[in-house]
Amino acid sequence: MKVNVEIDCTPEEARRFMGLPDLAPVQERYVAKLADMAEGGIKPEAIEALIRNWGPMGESGLGLWRSLFEAGTRKDPPS
Repeated sequence: MKVNVEIDCTPEEARRFMGLPDLAPVQERYVAKLADMAEGGIKPEAIEALIRNWGPMGESGLGLWRSLFEAGTRKDPPS
């Protein structure tokens, strides 16, 4: 026997029904911080901290990201 159930609800209603936390305030704060960084100029330390949080590979992953970032910010063309 096969039973199909369709539920017509918004993502917000589904989140509440499933008992999941409302992360909208966290997302708004995160986006605001990213916007502040973009307007004020991004410092290498901030990028390193972001990548350290995002990168699951530890120091080797950080080294990879650092080399990619440095290659992308080089002003002179590679020879």
